[in-house]
Amino acid sequence: MKRAALLAGAVVVAQALLIPLFAAPAANMAPRDLPIAVAGPAQATSAITAKLQAEEDAFTITQAADAAAADQLIRDREVYGAFVVTASGVEVHTAPAASPVVATLLSSAAAENGAKVVTVVPLPTDDPRGAGFTAGFLPLLLTGMLAGILLVVLVPIPRARLLGSIGYAVGSGLLGSVVLREWLGVITGNFWSDAAAIGLVGLATSALVAGLGTVFGSPGIGLGALTVFLVGNPLSGVAGAPELLPQPWGAVGQHLPAGAGATLVRSVAFFDGAGSAYSMGVLIVYALGGLALIAIGKSPRPAVKPEPVREPVTV
Repeated sequence: MKRAALLAGAVVVAQALLIPLFAAPAANMAPRDLPIAVAGPAQATSAITAKLQAEEDAFTITQAADAAAADQLIRDREVYGAFVVTASGVEVHTAPAASPVVATLLSSAAAENGAKVVTVVPLPTDDPRGAGFTAGFLPLLLTGMLAGILLVVLVPIPRARLLGSIGYAVGSGLLGSVVLREWLGVITGNFWSDAAAIGLVGLATSALVAGLGTVFGSPGIGLGALTVFLVGNPLSGVAGAPELLPQPWGAVGQHLPAGAGATLVRSVAFFDGAGSAYSMGVLIVYALGGLALIAIGKSPRPAVKPEPVREPVTV
């Protein structure tokens, strides 16, 4: 009875911690140093720049010469959108593929000021709101975590766990690209590039959990699950943007597999890889670190002990 009460109490405490961890970032979304471009002659854009700067720490503003330069900044993932002053008035250029939430925020600002909205990098027609991308990314984390756990629990030899992590990553990348790109149409881009990005997410998550489990046992599995999903997912910014989350948590999330993975897959799928270098580096570090932990782990005793050979009894 005492053990049951302690377990129930521990789960209740965990629930009390997890609810704000998941809910607070979503409930407190707002621009926080959100990169935005302002394009046009300085004398014409000064009022827009001043208005954006009036919201303290909300925007990081980059000046662009004209609409073409602003659009290139968007395609390079340097900014999420742009306010462009043209001869016919103000335009707001958006990239829903970078963040549907930010695009909606900028479009609302355009509507309030009678500005024209120009979509520079749209979402796929099969996923016009980006909900499919957000929902489709979650299973990549869950299955990667599950693969790492199963490798620790069911595969006793570290060398085999290494092969299992790599094999899972290859299969996850190929099948994930087929499902998300070819079947559901929620990502675009090159099939093999998409597969490589998804595969790297799978390798980073599975190898990390398997590596920590190999070296530290059950506590290591728990730490891996905490890093990959329980903390990583709500701080990933996949549903909005890292710059919309309370800081420093948005930045922290980009240094975890979930946040780095979401940025990498989004950059590869919609922006030809632009803005993916840092997130790719983060995932490579997790992948190599996890594989190294698996490699240095010691093999436990065989799951089935061989029966000793007995000499036949002669009468």
